[in-house]
Amino acid sequence: MIQQYLKPLALATAVALALAGCGKSEQPAAPAPAKPATAPAPAASAAVAAAPKSVFDVAELGAPGEACSNFNAFVNAKWVAANPIPADQTVWGAFSMLHEKSLAEQRQLVEDAEKNAAGAKPGSIEQKIGWLYHSSMDMDARNKAGFDPIKPELASIEALKSNKDLPAWLNQTFAKGDGRVFDFGSGADFKDAKIQIAYTVQSGLGLPTTDYYTDAKYKDIRDSYVKYLAKLFELSGSSAADAGRKAALTMKFETDLAKNSVPRVEMRKPENQYHFVTVAEADKLTPHFDWSAFFKAQGVTIDKGFSLSQPKFFAEFDRLLARAPLAEWKAYLEAHTLSSSASALSEPFVDAQFDFYGKTLRGQPQQQPQWKRSLASVNSAMGQALGQLYVAKYFTPEAKARAKVLVDNIREALKARIQNLDWMSDATKAKALDKWSKFLPKIGYPDHWRSWDGLAITPDNYYANMEAAGKFNYDYDIAKIGKPTDRQDWGMTPQTVNAYYNPTDNTINFPAAILQPPFFYAKGDDAINYGGIGAVIGHESSHGFDDQGSQFDGDGNNVNWWTKADKAKFDARTDKLVQQFDSYAPLADHPELHVNGKLTLGENIADLGGLNIAYDALQAAMKKNPAEASEKIDGYTEDQRFFLNWARVWRGSIREKAQMVYLNADPHSPMQFRAMGAPSNMPAFAAAFQCKPGDAMVRPADKQVKIW
Repeated sequence: MIQQYLKPLALATAVALALAGCGKSEQPAAPAPAKPATAPAPAASAAVAAAPKSVFDVAELGAPGEACSNFNAFVNAKWVAANPIPADQTVWGAFSMLHEKSLAEQRQLVEDAEKNAAGAKPGSIEQKIGWLYHSSMDMDARNKAGFDPIKPELASIEALKSNKDLPAWLNQTFAKGDGRVFDFGSGADFKDAKIQIAYTVQSGLGLPTTDYYTDAKYKDIRDSYVKYLAKLFELSGSSAADAGRKAALTMKFETDLAKNSVPRVEMRKPENQYHFVTVAEADKLTPHFDWSAFFKAQGVTIDKGFSLSQPKFFAEFDRLLARAPLAEWKAYLEAHTLSSSASALSEPFVDAQFDFYGKTLRGQPQQQPQWKRSLASVNSAMGQALGQLYVAKYFTPEAKARAKVLVDNIREALKARIQNLDWMSDATKAKALDKWSKFLPKIGYPDHWRSWDGLAITPDNYYANMEAAGKFNYDYDIAKIGKPTDRQDWGMTPQTVNAYYNPTDNTINFPAAILQPPFFYAKGDDAINYGGIGAVIGHESSHGFDDQGSQFDGDGNNVNWWTKADKAKFDARTDKLVQQFDSYAPLADHPELHVNGKLTLGENIADLGGLNIAYDALQAAMKKNPAEASEKIDGYTEDQRFFLNWARVWRGSIREKAQMVYLNADPHSPMQFRAMGAPSNMPAFAAAFQCKPGDAMVRPADKQVKIW
């Protein structure tokens, strides 16, 4: 995963992508913000044959000497100073601007669909998208409805007579695609990745990580969270006193779950992602929860067993089923019904959710405009369908072909680096190369689009539409259980500005929206393209060999393919990278807050490997085009421009509160350290900018990290 991904993921994707540094967030999602002309055949070079053209504004650069002392400041400080974070954002930078471009394009698509919905083909994705967007934008109707849409569910919670009623209630709620306490869905079997099995995964928390429930420094956040829950209770008719009582009970319940949840860093380990059991074994662990009844309610048949992924968590879940007072359970279930639904209800609920998750937790001053929130709802409910429209208008076959050339060149560079490693034995190299040979690159969009037949969307009931989409997507996901793994399946939509690697199917995935400037320029020089999208391709490829990906083989199975000696050498090298990033403190006013080198290790390995691989691919391209290689553009060599674009990709700033959350929850390092961390380990960078030993951007030889 090249950057933090905040959109909700299907559990199947979350199970796999958690291993690549991005899983399903433990906090609720942010309120719903919820091929014509023929091009020249792609050449071996990434750039289209043409005179070199500047696509980098060198006026943004700092003083030349700054490149060796603070490369991020040299490339990005002027831009950051001139581009403050907009009031409705918590982060602003190169990714953000490209994301905004994608949103503007998507907005045009959904507004056209809304305008033409009445005359569209009945049941078409255009009609469904148009009606879904329209119903979300109709705040008059939503305000009139208030919290009426969730009254039946609240009434069903109130009707619970004893703890013995809880399992049936949970079973029914899951069957509607709206489960509580834990997550359930499909994913590749870690021991036989060709088959999809059922996964149950710890969840059920309203704060970002388990630390927020126990660490003294988060007391103010906990207090604000309780006030937020109390506000939701009051909005739904509770007295102030009763609302406060129920909010306190909810916090107690969540704290019990948090204390028995696997912490974020430990969740990076595959053994904490997967625990295969038979149904009978699961029933022994949770004697008060009948898993056969649960699976029957979901319409799922379990063959040999499933992954009860975090046994300690589920043992606590069972203990709470037996011993937690019913009043505590009711408060918790009511709170999560209100909070998970708030963004789809009337404005007071939307505002309450934003006040906590936006303003208090992440420091965002202003709510995003309604069209962005409605567009996010469409993406959450029908993202792949919207992607089908997006690709038809904004991504050409020629762009896909040019991107494939880059992917092929980067893969060849990775192969060469593996073959030439001086620290790895031939036995382990053979296994690594076997894995490399089985990589499946996927570019732009799915080869086959999923069907949306059976999803009923109306123009005038937003909450019902989102409920219908939730169940439709849940049923689509769990229908995979027991079936062969489809390596062509996508975990991101084409309109997403991101990329990812999936270890359980060994695929590298590049959505259409990231295949454009500043990552890729059809008429840019090779250096810019390899420093941008080339490094992204290298990053995702390197995830196959990071601290987590390296525990999976080429077929996606969680097996050890390392010799003991080689694994020890790998760990020694990655430990140095942990120490490097542990030393970084991103907030001037909070020098005590450091990057967590273990939490961010996978992404830091991918950055370092990806940048080295892309650099090698650039050198190969320049050998094929020596005239271009020798020509400076705007006074900068190809090597310099390669590193300049890498740093430009990571330009940006972040609000202090948001950075604090990300330091705890995000497996990606802060932007400024991504711009500098990998280059500071590369002699090629020092040579490109004539940096000397002792300069801040030249790590001492004994501390330089080289892995892949």
